[in-house]
Amino acid sequence: MAVCVSGSHTIFMNRSNLKTVAVLIREKKMGVQYDLKQGQSRNFHELPSGLSMEVIVQKGAEINKNVEYPPLVFVHGSYHAAWCWAEHWLPFFSSSGYDCYAVSLLGQGESDAPVDSVAGTLQTHARDVADFICRNIRSPPVLVGHSFGGLIIQYYISNLGNDNLKEDLFPKLKGAALVCSVPPSGNSGIVWRYILSKPITAFKVTRSLAAKAFQTSLPLCKETFFSATMEDHVVKRYQELMKVSSRMPMFDLRKLNASLPVPSVPNCPFEILVLGAKDDFIVDVEGLKETAKFYGVSPVCVEAVAHDIMLDVAWERGAEVILSWLNGLEK
Repeated sequence: MAVCVSGSHTIFMNRSNLKTVAVLIREKKMGVQYDLKQGQSRNFHELPSGLSMEVIVQKGAEINKNVEYPPLVFVHGSYHAAWCWAEHWLPFFSSSGYDCYAVSLLGQGESDAPVDSVAGTLQTHARDVADFICRNIRSPPVLVGHSFGGLIIQYYISNLGNDNLKEDLFPKLKGAALVCSVPPSGNSGIVWRYILSKPITAFKVTRSLAAKAFQTSLPLCKETFFSATMEDHVVKRYQELMKVSSRMPMFDLRKLNASLPVPSVPNCPFEILVLGAKDDFIVDVEGLKETAKFYGVSPVCVEAVAHDIMLDVAWERGAEVILSWLNGLEK
């Protein structure tokens, strides 16, 4: 069953014939609403648990009918949701021919929340993304993950080819782009490096993220996620959206770190792009290099861009790197 939204109405459809079978009112989860851009739609994917995940969709423009453009599925990080991709990157990549799907993980954005103290685990989040792909995407997609979303994608990748799992649990991929991603060992190494070499930065990062001070301090929000040149009114808008994007923690960090590192994937059958930001306040250069080494690739570090590379003032720089990489994939 597929679900789409029109205004305040949620329309449940049978995927086989797309006939409307019921119309209900769906309560909005976010206190601050994100207005979709032209060509975007907000859908809801029902998981096996009965909970629904928000998906913002923007179909690709028809450019070259002789070229098969792989679908792109975007996975956000902590304190974000599908909207963070819809702002700039969905219009950018859809205009280049790619069908784009940005999901909000459970407990984030407009998605339903489980009855628990946290939204899920690395395993459950990856499985939810896999379920969405399995039931909605017809050809192998490229996964694009930011920050902790990148770590979720790494777990997804580690399950491909696992003989202990049914083949259809984790559908095959065309590729994966890990953007300012938490490395495969987690964020504990980054935290300790900051404590030992940059204690002031360590304090700021802990205060901003763990204590959620970025929600009330505009300067700290800007320093954590954006470049210094971003205008305050833009930072304020994103700050308000981030405040309401995460109704519960994405993970229990202690349990998460105990389950890491993610298993290695010898002879990965598709290409992986590891992309970082030179001015990233959260993921340091060593973390970027760790991820790239884990997958046997060279990292790409974008100059003059901060952690929220898809929202920052120079968001085009990271998008163009990914587009160039996508054009190099065998189509």
